[in-house]
Amino acid sequence: MVAKRIVACLDVHEGRVVKGVQFENLKVQGDPASLAERYGQEGADEVCFLDISATVEGRKTLVETVRETAQRLFVPLTVGGGVRTVEDAKNLLRAGADKVAVNTAAFEDPPLMRAIARDYGSQCVVCAIDAKREGNAWKVYTHGGRTATTHEAVAWAKKATEFGAGEILLTSIDADGTRKGYDLALTAAVAGAVRVPVVASGGCGSPEDALGALTKGQADAALVASLFHSGEYTPRSLKQAITGKGVELRP
Repeated sequence: MVAKRIVACLDVHEGRVVKGVQFENLKVQGDPASLAERYGQEGADEVCFLDISATVEGRKTLVETVRETAQRLFVPLTVGGGVRTVEDAKNLLRAGADKVAVNTAAFEDPPLMRAIARDYGSQCVVCAIDAKREGNAWKVYTHGGRTATTHEAVAWAKKATEFGAGEILLTSIDADGTRKGYDLALTAAVAGAVRVPVVASGGCGSPEDALGALTKGQADAALVASLFHSGEYTPRSLKQAITGKGVELRP
């Protein structure tokens, strides 16, 4: 069995880490490089840096901020937001990212993922999917969760892997920031449909929520933000709280 991961999430807006509820009402949490260093030291298996306003503002990811963050981090770093070209991905990888997350650009131009994978390997390509429940399915949203599409999330996840995505970062817009638990039905549906790792995102408010994502949700990793920003748990103490409860975690 492959050990599962706890990933610390940094949503970055105007160079500062923020956190909101359902992608709105953002509140500043701190400096990305400092928080990344802290979470890395406190036992996070990975850190995910998402420049959440880059696509909406029509700009590229803050490369210098990524570089500073990477220099202070000794665990893998995923970076997303504003990636539109292979050149954008190259710049982020050169700045110290280990993986590049693509969302809106991948949806609008799926071959972009194949092109990045061709140059750097599929293990570097993360397809970020923001999804919202509509009836008995989940619809894909782009542009930072602002633009609804007609595409269904599970089908899009399958297509993304066919175009070279080596990992899916799956965020429930409904659950985001609520601290009421992940959307386990969404997570399990996507995890059961693809053969690449799925990172569950949105809604973690307790160790039990993370455990649910990794067991019932069948996710390979649980992305956590508010629980760490508040100081209630560190990545290490969160792991300790769920160790031995039916899931094998990285030490």
